[in-house]
Amino acid sequence: MLSTEPAAIWVAQGENPCYLLLNQANRHGLVAGASGTGKTVTVKALAQGFSQAGVPVFVADVKGDVTGVGQAAEPDDALRERLEKLGATDWQPAACPMRLWDVMGDRGIPVRITISDMGPLLLGRMLGLTDVQQGVLDIVFRVADEQGLLLIDLKDLRSMLSYVSDHAKEIETVYGRVSSQSVGAILRSLLAVEDQGGSMFFGEPAIDLADMMACDESGQGYVNVLRAEKLVSSPQVYAMFLLWMITELYESLPEVGDPDKPKLVFFFDEAHLLFDDMPKALRDKLVQVVKLIRSKGVGLYFISQSPSDIPDEVLAQLSNRIQHGLRAYTPAEQKTVRATAEAFRENPAFDAADALLELGTGEALVSCLDEDGKPSMVERAMVLAPECTMGAAHEETVQAAVDGHPELMAKLGGAVDRESAYEKLAAQAAEASQAAELAEERAKLEAERAAFEKQKADEEAKAAKAAAKEAARAQAAAEKAAAKEAERQAKAEQKQREQVAKTVNSVIGQIGRETSRQLIRGLFGSLRR
Repeated sequence: MLSTEPAAIWVAQGENPCYLLLNQANRHGLVAGASGTGKTVTVKALAQGFSQAGVPVFVADVKGDVTGVGQAAEPDDALRERLEKLGATDWQPAACPMRLWDVMGDRGIPVRITISDMGPLLLGRMLGLTDVQQGVLDIVFRVADEQGLLLIDLKDLRSMLSYVSDHAKEIETVYGRVSSQSVGAILRSLLAVEDQGGSMFFGEPAIDLADMMACDESGQGYVNVLRAEKLVSSPQVYAMFLLWMITELYESLPEVGDPDKPKLVFFFDEAHLLFDDMPKALRDKLVQVVKLIRSKGVGLYFISQSPSDIPDEVLAQLSNRIQHGLRAYTPAEQKTVRATAEAFRENPAFDAADALLELGTGEALVSCLDEDGKPSMVERAMVLAPECTMGAAHEETVQAAVDGHPELMAKLGGAVDRESAYEKLAAQAAEASQAAELAEERAKLEAERAAFEKQKADEEAKAAKAAAKEAARAQAAAEKAAAKEAERQAKAEQKQREQVAKTVNSVIGQIGRETSRQLIRGLFGSLRR
């Protein structure tokens, strides 16, 4: 609740009152303690104090009871007695103006971001990629950017991964090797994210964080409650979404220095999920944002069971601390208790380490920055109860919050699927397929034409061969006939010659015989004489 002190939230009451000064609230803070020690109620009290001071608040509701900020408390005798003991005479039941946001889109204003907005580093962390796979994802984003392909939802990213894999040889010469094994691993990781609601989380219209930095008509800051009961079951998605939010705030907000009060206060519940197995590059980025975002007027408050859940580089930036009780059953836990106690500015009235083990529900060790920016002496104190209900809001209150912002539902309610990488690559693939079909049809026609030409040539060759064979046969027949005729003529000539010879021989023989007779006659005539 707002204190009687100017510009401060009355957080708790011990030997002295504990105030969180609004002009020091952007120096970040920590709410820690074992389960059941009252962290959630403390967060509600802080959120309500900021809201009443006109500071918008964002808080993730991982258990479903933060919705109680939207409903006024119903005090009982025990609560009245406690308030009277603390001297909270101005305490009055009151609700905060509340907006409900829901990544799953079930019971609240839809929360969507684009793949491009998330970026390769956070997305790779969400997918749990190895260094090699992260390198492939970096290449995918670079190629998409250079080719003007928007990465909006998961199907866009899936299409780009397939595209990069199909063109791996071309890409390798510019960006390095893209193995099909790495692409396959990323695609399998996308399936897991899709099963966890990623298909609803990634898309458009994307959330505008300026919509969370608003006040109602009375000037109270809206308490923006992210319904994360389902989302926290996907810890990587939950953690990377919150990390994206503060990164986006850091990159989009102007410098304001040290304002009189924050422009927005951001509560990280289950803060350890942010840092589990976080790669160094991402941790360095987070540390940088935590260090510098205060100059943008944003206060970050981490909520966790133990300060040891948070890296020292981040823990050193958390100046406003509310430490509920710790349990120490092991040497490591005892060491954590001592380290936690030593982080406070010592109060000679009590031993902080012993107090941490003795604190009851609703009690805490509190130390916030004073007007000079120095940590105040630690106080053992009772946290003031919030003026809203300590548990979850009634169903009708929740439904009223869901229905109470039609302008945001009109702006963000309906999913939009504009032309992006998936559609462009699908169109390219369709054109390529059509071109391939045309080429195939052309090749088929060319093949048919070649086959026809071949058949025609074969038929002509066959006809020519047949004609040649017929000509050869005719020539052979003619030659045979000619040879036969020549043989006949030769025989006829031979016969004629033989006949002539016979005639000649006959004539010669006759002449010879006649000559012989004449000679014989002449001879015998002579003899007669």
